[in-house]
Amino acid sequence: MLESRVRVVLVDDHQMVRQGLIFFLSTQPGIEVAGQAASGEEALALVEELRPDVVLMDIVLPGLGGIEALRQITETYPGINVIVLSSFIDDTKLKQAIQAGAAGYLMKDVDPEELAEAIHATQRGEMYLHPKAARRLAEMMRPGPDEQQEPSPEVLTERELQVLELVTRGLSNQEIATELNITLKTVKAHVSSILQKLGLENRVQATLYALRHQIVELD
Repeated sequence: MLESRVRVVLVDDHQMVRQGLIFFLSTQPGIEVAGQAASGEEALALVEELRPDVVLMDIVLPGLGGIEALRQITETYPGINVIVLSSFIDDTKLKQAIQAGAAGYLMKDVDPEELAEAIHATQRGEMYLHPKAARRLAEMMRPGPDEQQEPSPEVLTERELQVLELVTRGLSNQEIATELNITLKTVKAHVSSILQKLGLENRVQATLYALRHQIVELD
């Protein structure tokens, strides 16, 4: 059986960038560029028309702007993964992008193979961050001296720490179940317990917590 192709929409206001991405991605198996847009408004219209699997977008766009376009896409179409592809890492925009629902954040000098891996990873339910972006996020979200101290990792059981490590490494619940030889229901219970004990809302916050507390270190 042929593997289904991941349909991607490219969003960037520079035509040369879009053409370069089309060339790069055309060399990668399992990926199809379904369309391209040059602004936030065009991106929303194209996503509504094509319903792609992944949107690869810059966040510095004319008109509506990339962050707002990203937010509207993820709110309206939660099944579509949006990966930010930027020329730089700006702390404010990085944090806004993650809060708006970005599934990944990469730099435009990324290798085609890594870009393809990021696209496939988000399709597996993983989050894909450039190491510098992950470190910046972890640093930005570190509690300040006047903020309430985060719970210690010691509140987690040994099994919960194992699950948290695998969540941080991007494994889906099913992959974690297979890795630890436990049921999917048990994994979901562990993830819920981890979030409750640490006062976190989602897997992204759990990943950043693990990085801050050096439960997992990015290579």
